[in-house]
Amino acid sequence: MNTVEMVDQKPAPAKAPPMPRNGVDTPKLFATIGAVKAQPDIANFQFRATSRWVAGTHSRSTMSGFFGAGSEMTHKSAYTADSDHPEILCGADHGPTPVEYVLHALASCLTAGIGNIAAARGVTLHEVESTVVGDIDLRGILGLSDEVRNGFKRIRIGFRITGDAPADKLREIVQQSKARSAVYDMLTNGVPVQVDVAAG
Repeated sequence: MNTVEMVDQKPAPAKAPPMPRNGVDTPKLFATIGAVKAQPDIANFQFRATSRWVAGTHSRSTMSGFFGAGSEMTHKSAYTADSDHPEILCGADHGPTPVEYVLHALASCLTAGIGNIAAARGVTLHEVESTVVGDIDLRGILGLSDEVRNGFKRIRIGFRITGDAPADKLREIVQQSKARSAVYDMLTNGVPVQVDVAAG
């Protein structure tokens, strides 16, 4: 008859989150992930912007209040962003064009993800730089062709990234950021947009 010797096995100690890195409060990041996992309702956020026409093609948007984690919140200060067209496109060049903000949004969203993911994986970044290029045919927005779309026909983004990890791991971090990017998702999958008008 075979006998089995019982051996007390201690549970493996919980793995501590990585230390803060790359300017990311990594313990807070993991705590946030844990809180959302435990209470999925707090994951529902709503961001808002208010835009006012200044003159010509110049407008100014303000971002201040937003809803998140079950309550109304505000940024530390109200942020403004001016947008205009360059003179060659009948503007006064008081700010970047709206489509350039789209490029900025994509680059900054992916870069934020890279910083967070690298910190979570214990990788110290030395430098992250990207160049974003969007190609557009103005015949669409000028009403000269129904066969040309109004927006970008393609967007390309290239990253140069260095850190204390092998090149393959750094590439994986960029790919994971792409997989989790809100802006990349909106640009590649689309999002319903409702336009309401109060005129008087």
